[in-house]
Amino acid sequence: MRILMTGATGFIGRALARALLREGHELVCAVRDPARLSLGSGAWRGLRVDLSTVPMSEWWKPHLAGIDAVINAVGIIREQPGQTFEALHDRAPCELFHACAQAGVRQVVQVSALGADAQATSRYHLSKKAADDVLRALPVAGTVVQPSLVYGSEGASAAMFNQMAAAPLLALPQRGGMAVQPVHATDVVAGVLALLRKPPAPGSTIAFVGPQPMPLRDYLRQLRRALGIAGPLPVLPLPTFLFMTGARVAARLPGSILDEETAGMLLRGNAAPAADFRRLLGRPPREVAQFIHAAEAPALRTQAVLGVWLPVLRVALALLWIWTAIVSLGLYPVAQSYELLARVGLTGGLAALALYGAAGLDLLLGVLTLAAPAAWRRWVWASQLLLIGGYTLLITLFLPEYWLHPYGPLSKNLPLLAAIGLLWALEPARPAHGGLR
Repeated sequence: MRILMTGATGFIGRALARALLREGHELVCAVRDPARLSLGSGAWRGLRVDLSTVPMSEWWKPHLAGIDAVINAVGIIREQPGQTFEALHDRAPCELFHACAQAGVRQVVQVSALGADAQATSRYHLSKKAADDVLRALPVAGTVVQPSLVYGSEGASAAMFNQMAAAPLLALPQRGGMAVQPVHATDVVAGVLALLRKPPAPGSTIAFVGPQPMPLRDYLRQLRRALGIAGPLPVLPLPTFLFMTGARVAARLPGSILDEETAGMLLRGNAAPAADFRRLLGRPPREVAQFIHAAEAPALRTQAVLGVWLPVLRVALALLWIWTAIVSLGLYPVAQSYELLARVGLTGGLAALALYGAAGLDLLLGVLTLAAPAAWRRWVWASQLLLIGGYTLLITLFLPEYWLHPYGPLSKNLPLLAAIGLLWALEPARPAHGGLR
């Protein structure tokens, strides 16, 4: 078949595009930046289009000549500047669907979302439902597929749930009792391929879900076991208003997929009968225990554990630097600080400059540990390594007895240096300008 597809740069769309190419289909990928596409070998080409500008049906019609099927896999979980639910989920797909009906496209598949129904309240679900309703009403063989929570090792939501599963404990509304029915990305892809082989009745809606609903806490515990993380996952009750407050805070963090809307969708639950999906696949969908392949588990476990503990490590380091500054500025007797500096050879004005200058530097490093822009962070970690290394060397030379102190004030610098080194090593390299790409 010759298929036009939107959303091929997204998580589900990319997996689906690669599967379509493996099956021998010819693919036209309508995306904002075709240069971002990396689909490997196969018969495909990019069509440059920005759906956020809502191309009209007249624009689409010449590009649909000779197209057998259209798959709309565009979706955003949170709005960004220039990307709105109304444009990307509703108006742009509706124009495409109208063009499909006018151009005589044989089949249209709309990748919607479970919960885009009459009970929908979130703007995410309502915008998806608006396009679903338009497709059902058009004279075209259209199918609406509504995936539940989709798990795949490349997915942002999967990474979030892996991190939750890796936590030492959680606090959730209803103690995590809200119903979910997660489905693996490979089953979502297999379901769409099955629809293309044997289309259902026009206007059909099929929930793409796992075998059975389960409480969110059970989903996380099964992920924890599949990741190979030891110990139980205690889940404490959390008042809903505190959860929503946390979601509002999380919405301000770069890259977060949690905000009031996604939190509200999670509280609502996400489940549906699996019989139609099972018939479409010709087998039961994958169980959660089968989501993570044994070969993938070590890397995913490391990623999840780092996702949980790196923010904790940053906060702990920031508090260490800030508290050290406060102590140096007066909580520790200043006279005794000057005595220690005198043993290093600093007295008078030099001692005062060293004491208060070091305290100010400690305070600055503490603030930067929390708030430095991404472009600065490698320099922040390098500065901390040099400063602690310098302190350690000076004390070793002038106050070597501190290596024998029972509380280990110097030996504790060694794990501290290792922790900062880890943060430094994990900072992504800045993009190169010029040279080899």
